[in-house]
Amino acid sequence: MAAAITPIVMPKWGLSMKEGTVMSWLVDVGDEISVGLPILEVETDKIANAVEAPDPGVLRRKIADEGELLPVKALLGVMAGSEVSDAEIDDYVAAYVTPSADEGEEADAGPAYSYADVDGLRIRYARRGAAEGTPVLFIHGFGGDLDNWLFNIDALAERLPVIALDLPGHGQSTVRLPGASIAAMADFVDRFLDTIGVERVHAVGHSMGGAVASQLALAHPGRVASLSLIASAGLGAEVNTGYTEGFAKAASRRDLKPVLELLFNDPSLVSRQMIDDVLKYKRLDGVEALLLELNAGLFAGGRQAEQPGLELESTGKPVLVVWGQEDRIVPASHAGNAPPGATVERFAGAGHMVQMERANEVNRLLRQHVGA
Repeated sequence: MAAAITPIVMPKWGLSMKEGTVMSWLVDVGDEISVGLPILEVETDKIANAVEAPDPGVLRRKIADEGELLPVKALLGVMAGSEVSDAEIDDYVAAYVTPSADEGEEADAGPAYSYADVDGLRIRYARRGAAEGTPVLFIHGFGGDLDNWLFNIDALAERLPVIALDLPGHGQSTVRLPGASIAAMADFVDRFLDTIGVERVHAVGHSMGGAVASQLALAHPGRVASLSLIASAGLGAEVNTGYTEGFAKAASRRDLKPVLELLFNDPSLVSRQMIDDVLKYKRLDGVEALLLELNAGLFAGGRQAEQPGLELESTGKPVLVVWGQEDRIVPASHAGNAPPGATVERFAGAGHMVQMERANEVNRLLRQHVGA
Protein backbone atom coordinates (compact mmCIF):
# COMPACT_ATOMS: atom_id res chain seq x y z
CA MET A 1 0.00 0.00 0.00
CA ALA A 2 1.37 3.43 -0.95
CA ALA A 3 2.21 5.77 1.91
CA ALA A 4 -0.32 8.57 2.45
CA ILE A 5 0.45 11.99 0.99
CA THR A 6 -2.02 14.80 1.69
CA PRO A 7 -2.07 17.75 -0.72
CA ILE A 8 -2.80 21.25 0.52
CA VAL A 9 -4.65 23.01 -2.28
CA MET A 10 -6.09 26.44 -3.03
CA PRO A 11 -9.64 26.27 -1.65
CA LYS A 12 -12.78 27.40 -3.45
CA TRP A 13 -14.65 29.89 -1.26
CA GLY A 14 -17.91 31.04 -2.75
CA LEU A 15 -19.54 30.55 -6.09
CA SER A 16 -17.39 32.97 -8.06
CA MET A 17 -13.88 32.37 -6.70
CA LYS A 18 -11.36 31.45 -9.41
CA GLU A 19 -8.03 32.22 -7.72
CA GLY A 20 -6.40 33.35 -4.50
CA THR A 21 -3.18 34.89 -3.23
CA VAL A 22 -1.00 33.15 -0.65
CA MET A 23 -0.47 35.84 1.99
CA SER A 24 1.55 33.98 4.61
CA TRP A 25 2.48 30.52 5.81
CA LEU A 26 1.48 29.93 9.44
CA VAL A 27 3.51 26.71 9.91
CA ASP A 28 7.01 25.57 8.97
CA VAL A 29 8.31 22.51 7.18
CA GLY A 30 8.67 19.72 9.74
CA ASP A 31 5.79 20.95 11.94
CA GLU A 32 3.32 18.34 13.18
CA ILE A 33 -0.10 19.28 11.83
CA SER A 34 -3.41 18.37 13.49
CA VAL A 35 -6.79 18.37 11.78
CA GLY A 36 -8.22 21.90 11.62
CA LEU A 37 -4.93 23.67 12.32
CA PRO A 38 -4.58 26.87 10.23
CA ILE A 39 -1.77 26.25 7.75
CA LEU A 40 -1.65 29.41 5.66
CA GLU A 41 -3.56 32.63 4.96
CA VAL A 42 -5.17 33.08 1.54
CA GLU A 43 -6.71 36.29 0.23
CA THR A 44 -9.38 36.44 -2.47
CA ASP A 45 -11.03 39.46 -4.05
CA LYS A 46 -13.70 39.13 -1.35
CA ILE A 47 -11.88 38.41 1.91
CA ALA A 48 -8.91 36.70 3.53
CA ASN A 49 -9.16 33.47 5.51
CA ALA A 50 -7.02 30.64 6.82
CA VAL A 51 -6.69 27.30 5.03
CA GLU A 52 -7.00 24.54 7.62
CA ALA A 53 -5.46 21.08 7.58
CA PRO A 54 -7.90 18.49 6.20
CA ASP A 55 -5.94 15.61 7.78
CA PRO A 56 -3.15 15.15 10.33
CA GLY A 57 0.45 14.85 9.22
CA VAL A 58 3.78 16.62 8.95
CA LEU A 59 4.30 19.57 6.62
CA ARG A 60 6.96 18.23 4.29
CA ARG A 61 6.98 20.76 1.47
CA LYS A 62 5.86 24.31 0.75
CA ILE A 63 5.08 24.62 -2.94
CA ALA A 64 3.46 28.07 -3.10
CA ASP A 65 5.42 31.20 -2.27
CA GLU A 66 4.00 34.04 -0.23
CA GLY A 67 2.50 36.64 -2.56
CA GLU A 68 1.83 34.08 -5.31
CA LEU A 69 -1.52 34.24 -7.11
CA LEU A 70 -2.80 30.74 -7.93
CA PRO A 71 -5.99 29.16 -9.31
CA VAL A 72 -8.45 27.17 -7.26
CA LYS A 73 -7.17 23.60 -6.59
CA ALA A 74 -3.52 24.54 -7.28
CA LEU A 75 -1.04 22.65 -5.09
CA LEU A 76 0.15 24.84 -2.21
CA GLY A 77 1.98 22.31 -0.07
CA VAL A 78 2.34 18.65 0.86
CA MET A 79 1.82 16.81 4.14
CA ALA A 80 3.03 13.29 4.79
CA GLY A 81 4.35 11.08 7.56
CA SER A 82 8.04 10.36 8.16
CA GLU A 83 7.70 7.04 6.34
CA VAL A 84 7.31 8.94 3.04
CA SER A 85 10.66 9.64 1.40
CA ASP A 86 11.69 12.97 -0.13
CA ALA A 87 11.90 11.21 -3.48
CA GLU A 88 8.27 10.11 -3.22
CA ILE A 89 7.24 13.68 -2.46
CA ASP A 90 9.29 14.93 -5.41
CA ASP A 91 7.46 12.46 -7.65
CA TYR A 92 4.07 13.49 -6.24
CA VAL A 93 4.72 17.21 -6.80
CA ALA A 94 6.06 16.61 -10.31
CA ALA A 95 3.00 14.55 -11.24
CA TYR A 96 0.40 16.89 -9.73
CA VAL A 97 -1.82 18.57 -12.31
CA THR A 98 -4.12 21.40 -11.21
CA PRO A 99 -7.64 20.31 -12.20
CA SER A 100 -9.61 22.65 -14.40
CA ALA A 101 -12.23 24.75 -12.68
CA ASP A 102 -15.02 22.49 -13.97
CA GLU A 103 -13.39 19.09 -13.45
CA GLY A 104 -15.23 16.94 -10.95
CA GLU A 105 -17.95 19.54 -10.46
CA GLU A 106 -20.77 17.98 -12.43
CA ALA A 107 -23.18 18.94 -9.66
CA ASP A 108 -22.25 22.57 -10.21
CA ALA A 109 -22.69 22.48 -13.98
CA GLY A 110 -24.69 25.29 -15.54
CA PRO A 111 -25.03 28.93 -14.48
CA ALA A 112 -23.68 29.94 -11.09
CA TYR A 113 -27.02 31.58 -10.24
CA SER A 114 -30.68 31.02 -11.00
CA TYR A 115 -33.65 33.38 -10.82
CA ALA A 116 -37.22 32.81 -9.66
CA ASP A 117 -40.24 35.09 -10.09
CA VAL A 118 -42.13 35.22 -6.79
CA ASP A 119 -45.06 37.63 -6.33
CA GLY A 120 -43.73 39.72 -9.19
CA LEU A 121 -40.23 39.95 -7.67
CA ARG A 122 -37.18 38.49 -9.42
CA ILE A 123 -35.14 36.59 -6.83
CA ARG A 124 -31.55 35.49 -7.36
CA TYR A 125 -30.55 32.21 -5.78
CA ALA A 126 -27.95 29.46 -6.08
CA ARG A 127 -28.27 25.69 -5.76
CA ARG A 128 -25.31 23.44 -5.07
CA GLY A 129 -24.45 20.07 -3.69
CA ALA A 130 -25.92 16.60 -3.54
CA ALA A 131 -29.05 15.60 -5.42
CA GLU A 132 -30.61 13.76 -2.48
CA GLY A 133 -31.53 14.83 1.02
CA THR A 134 -33.28 17.72 2.75
CA PRO A 135 -31.74 20.96 1.42
CA VAL A 136 -29.93 23.47 3.58
CA LEU A 137 -31.37 26.97 3.03
CA PHE A 138 -29.04 29.90 3.79
CA ILE A 139 -30.79 33.20 4.65
CA HIS A 140 -28.58 36.31 4.93
CA GLY A 141 -29.04 39.39 7.08
CA PHE A 142 -29.89 43.10 6.72
CA GLY A 143 -28.15 44.60 3.70
CA GLY A 144 -26.43 41.31 2.90
CA ASP A 145 -26.66 38.79 0.07
CA LEU A 146 -25.88 35.15 -0.61
CA ASP A 147 -22.14 35.93 -0.73
CA ASN A 148 -22.29 36.30 3.06
CA TRP A 149 -22.11 32.48 3.00
CA LEU A 150 -19.12 32.18 0.67
CA PHE A 151 -17.12 30.15 3.23
CA ASN A 152 -20.06 27.92 4.14
CA ILE A 153 -21.94 26.88 1.00
CA ASP A 154 -19.43 24.37 -0.35
CA ALA A 155 -18.74 22.90 3.09
CA LEU A 156 -22.42 21.92 3.49
CA ALA A 157 -22.87 21.03 -0.19
CA GLU A 158 -20.46 18.09 0.25
CA ARG A 159 -23.28 16.15 1.90
CA LEU A 160 -26.62 17.81 1.18
CA PRO A 161 -28.33 20.02 -1.39
CA VAL A 162 -27.74 23.69 -0.62
CA ILE A 163 -29.82 26.75 -1.54
CA ALA A 164 -28.83 30.37 -0.88
CA LEU A 165 -30.95 33.34 -1.93
CA ASP A 166 -30.87 37.11 -2.08
CA LEU A 167 -33.89 38.29 -0.09
CA PRO A 168 -36.16 40.88 -1.75
CA GLY A 169 -34.43 44.26 -1.89
CA HIS A 170 -31.01 42.68 -1.43
CA GLY A 171 -28.15 41.53 -3.63
CA GLN A 172 -29.35 41.08 -7.19
CA SER A 173 -33.02 40.55 -6.34
CA THR A 174 -35.70 43.12 -7.20
CA VAL A 175 -35.44 46.31 -5.13
CA ARG A 176 -38.84 45.97 -3.50
CA LEU A 177 -39.98 44.55 -0.18
CA PRO A 178 -42.87 42.14 0.43
CA GLY A 179 -43.35 44.11 3.66
CA ALA A 180 -41.05 45.73 6.23
CA SER A 181 -41.40 42.98 8.81
CA ILE A 182 -39.87 39.64 9.73
CA ALA A 183 -43.28 37.99 9.30
CA ALA A 184 -43.61 39.33 5.74
CA MET A 185 -40.09 38.14 4.86
CA ALA A 186 -40.74 34.67 6.31
CA ASP A 187 -44.01 34.30 4.39
CA PHE A 188 -42.14 35.38 1.24
CA VAL A 189 -39.46 32.71 1.80
CA ASP A 190 -42.25 30.16 2.16
CA ARG A 191 -43.63 31.19 -1.25
CA PHE A 192 -40.12 31.20 -2.73
CA LEU A 193 -39.69 27.57 -1.66
CA ASP A 194 -43.03 26.73 -3.27
CA THR A 195 -41.90 28.39 -6.48
CA ILE A 196 -38.66 26.41 -6.73
CA GLY A 197 -40.35 23.16 -5.70
CA VAL A 198 -38.75 22.58 -2.28
CA GLU A 199 -40.96 21.23 0.50
CA ARG A 200 -38.69 21.16 3.56
CA VAL A 201 -35.33 22.67 4.52
CA HIS A 202 -32.72 22.92 7.21
CA ALA A 203 -32.96 26.70 7.71
CA VAL A 204 -29.70 28.53 8.44
CA GLY A 205 -30.09 32.25 9.14
CA HIS A 206 -27.63 35.02 9.92
CA SER A 207 -28.64 38.16 11.81
CA MET A 208 -31.99 39.35 10.36
CA GLY A 209 -32.04 36.08 8.41
CA GLY A 210 -32.02 34.18 11.69
CA ALA A 211 -35.21 35.94 12.75
CA VAL A 212 -36.70 35.14 9.33
CA ALA A 213 -35.74 31.47 9.77
CA SER A 214 -37.27 31.39 13.27
CA GLN A 215 -40.52 32.95 12.03
CA LEU A 216 -40.60 30.49 9.11
CA ALA A 217 -40.47 27.63 11.63
CA LEU A 218 -43.28 29.18 13.69
CA ALA A 219 -45.60 30.14 10.83
CA HIS A 220 -44.84 27.23 8.49
CA PRO A 221 -43.58 24.41 10.72
CA GLY A 222 -43.79 21.78 8.00
CA ARG A 223 -41.17 23.69 6.03
CA VAL A 224 -38.40 23.48 8.61
CA ALA A 225 -36.51 20.34 9.64
CA SER A 226 -33.99 22.18 11.83
CA LEU A 227 -32.83 25.69 12.64
CA SER A 228 -29.30 27.09 12.78
CA LEU A 229 -29.18 30.69 14.02
CA ILE A 230 -25.93 32.60 13.45
CA ALA A 231 -25.57 35.88 15.42
CA SER A 232 -29.32 35.96 15.07
CA ALA A 233 -31.85 38.70 15.44
CA GLY A 234 -35.11 37.69 17.07
CA LEU A 235 -33.66 36.36 20.34
CA GLY A 236 -33.78 39.61 22.29
CA ALA A 237 -34.64 43.30 22.05
CA GLU A 238 -31.30 45.08 21.75
CA VAL A 239 -29.72 45.86 18.38
CA ASN A 240 -27.12 48.36 17.18
CA THR A 241 -29.17 50.66 14.96
CA GLY A 242 -26.11 52.83 14.55
CA TYR A 243 -24.95 50.06 12.25
CA THR A 244 -28.20 49.51 10.37
CA GLU A 245 -28.85 53.24 9.88
CA GLY A 246 -25.21 53.88 9.02
CA PHE A 247 -25.26 51.08 6.46
CA ALA A 248 -28.47 52.36 4.90
CA LYS A 249 -27.19 55.95 4.58
CA ALA A 250 -23.52 55.39 3.68
CA ALA A 251 -22.93 56.65 0.14
CA SER A 252 -19.13 56.74 -0.13
CA ARG A 253 -16.17 54.50 0.61
CA ARG A 254 -15.18 56.80 3.48
CA ASP A 255 -18.65 56.52 5.05
CA LEU A 256 -19.06 52.80 4.47
CA LYS A 257 -15.70 51.44 5.59
CA PRO A 258 -16.09 52.14 9.36
CA VAL A 259 -19.65 50.80 9.22
CA LEU A 260 -18.58 47.50 7.66
CA GLU A 261 -15.71 47.22 10.15
CA LEU A 262 -18.35 46.93 12.91
CA LEU A 263 -19.24 43.52 11.48
CA PHE A 264 -15.87 41.93 12.25
CA ASN A 265 -13.69 41.49 15.29
CA ASP A 266 -10.75 41.87 12.87
CA PRO A 267 -11.47 45.03 10.82
CA SER A 268 -8.68 44.21 8.37
CA LEU A 269 -11.07 41.65 6.84
CA VAL A 270 -12.96 44.56 5.26
CA SER A 271 -11.20 44.62 1.89
CA ARG A 272 -11.41 47.31 -0.76
CA GLN A 273 -13.28 44.85 -2.99
CA MET A 274 -15.84 44.19 -0.26
CA ILE A 275 -16.48 47.92 0.09
CA ASP A 276 -16.76 48.34 -3.67
CA ASP A 277 -19.22 45.44 -3.95
CA VAL A 278 -21.45 46.91 -1.22
CA LEU A 279 -21.28 50.40 -2.76
CA LYS A 280 -22.34 48.97 -6.12
CA TYR A 281 -25.45 47.54 -4.42
CA LYS A 282 -26.05 50.70 -2.38
CA ARG A 283 -26.09 52.84 -5.53
CA LEU A 284 -28.96 50.93 -7.14
CA ASP A 285 -32.10 53.03 -7.47
CA GLY A 286 -34.31 52.71 -4.42
CA VAL A 287 -31.92 50.76 -2.19
CA GLU A 288 -31.30 53.48 0.41
CA ALA A 289 -35.01 54.20 0.82
CA LEU A 290 -35.77 50.47 1.02
CA LEU A 291 -33.14 49.85 3.72
CA LEU A 292 -34.35 52.83 5.74
CA GLU A 293 -37.92 51.52 5.49
CA LEU A 294 -36.81 48.05 6.57
CA ASN A 295 -34.75 49.47 9.43
CA ALA A 296 -37.73 51.50 10.64
CA GLY A 297 -40.00 48.48 10.44
CA LEU A 298 -37.65 46.06 12.22
CA PHE A 299 -35.61 48.20 14.61
CA ALA A 300 -37.55 51.38 15.43
CA GLY A 301 -36.28 53.10 18.56
CA GLY A 302 -33.25 50.82 18.71
CA ARG A 303 -35.34 47.77 19.63
CA GLN A 304 -36.19 44.64 17.69
CA ALA A 305 -39.90 44.78 16.88
CA GLU A 306 -40.23 41.01 16.42
CA GLN A 307 -38.50 38.33 18.49
CA PRO A 308 -39.67 34.98 17.09
CA GLY A 309 -36.61 33.18 18.42
CA LEU A 310 -38.06 33.44 21.92
CA GLU A 311 -40.99 31.21 20.89
CA LEU A 312 -39.02 28.35 19.33
CA GLU A 313 -39.45 25.95 22.24
CA SER A 314 -43.05 25.46 21.10
CA THR A 315 -41.92 24.12 17.72
CA GLY A 316 -39.85 21.22 19.06
CA LYS A 317 -37.32 21.84 16.25
CA PRO A 318 -33.62 21.07 16.76
CA VAL A 319 -31.90 24.45 17.19
CA LEU A 320 -28.23 25.43 16.88
CA VAL A 321 -27.22 28.92 18.07
CA VAL A 322 -23.78 30.32 17.18
CA TRP A 323 -22.35 33.68 18.16
CA GLY A 324 -19.18 35.70 18.02
CA GLN A 325 -18.40 36.88 21.54
CA GLU A 326 -17.30 40.31 20.23
CA ASP A 327 -20.49 40.92 18.22
CA ARG A 328 -21.11 44.69 18.02
CA ILE A 329 -24.43 44.46 16.15
CA VAL A 330 -26.55 41.97 18.12
CA PRO A 331 -25.35 41.22 21.67
CA ALA A 332 -23.82 37.78 22.18
CA SER A 333 -25.73 37.64 25.48
CA HIS A 334 -28.85 36.88 23.41
CA ALA A 335 -27.48 33.37 22.93
CA GLY A 336 -28.65 32.81 26.49
CA ASN A 337 -32.24 33.15 25.24
CA ALA A 338 -31.97 30.05 23.04
CA PRO A 339 -34.74 27.50 23.63
CA PRO A 340 -34.12 24.68 26.13
CA GLY A 341 -32.18 21.84 24.54
CA ALA A 342 -30.57 24.02 21.89
CA THR A 343 -26.88 23.60 21.07
CA VAL A 344 -25.19 26.92 21.84
CA GLU A 345 -21.64 27.86 20.85
CA ARG A 346 -19.87 31.20 21.37
CA PHE A 347 -16.52 32.01 19.75
CA ALA A 348 -14.06 34.40 21.36
CA GLY A 349 -12.24 36.67 18.94
CA ALA A 350 -15.12 36.75 16.45
CA GLY A 351 -17.73 39.38 15.70
CA HIS A 352 -21.08 39.55 13.95
CA MET A 353 -19.81 37.76 10.81
CA VAL A 354 -18.78 34.73 12.83
CA GLN A 355 -19.59 32.44 9.87
CA MET A 356 -16.68 34.13 8.07
CA GLU A 357 -14.28 34.74 10.96
CA ARG A 358 -14.71 31.21 12.34
CA ALA A 359 -15.84 29.53 9.13
CA ASN A 360 -14.27 26.12 9.69
CA GLU A 361 -15.61 25.75 13.24
CA VAL A 362 -19.06 27.01 12.23
CA ASN A 363 -19.13 24.61 9.27
CA ARG A 364 -18.34 21.69 11.56
CA LEU A 365 -21.22 22.67 13.84
CA LEU A 366 -23.58 23.06 10.90
CA ARG A 367 -22.64 19.67 9.44
CA GLN A 368 -23.15 18.00 12.81
CA HIS A 369 -26.49 19.74 13.36
CA VAL A 370 -28.10 19.06 9.98
CA GLY A 371 -26.61 15.57 9.95
CA ALA A 372 -28.23 14.76 13.25
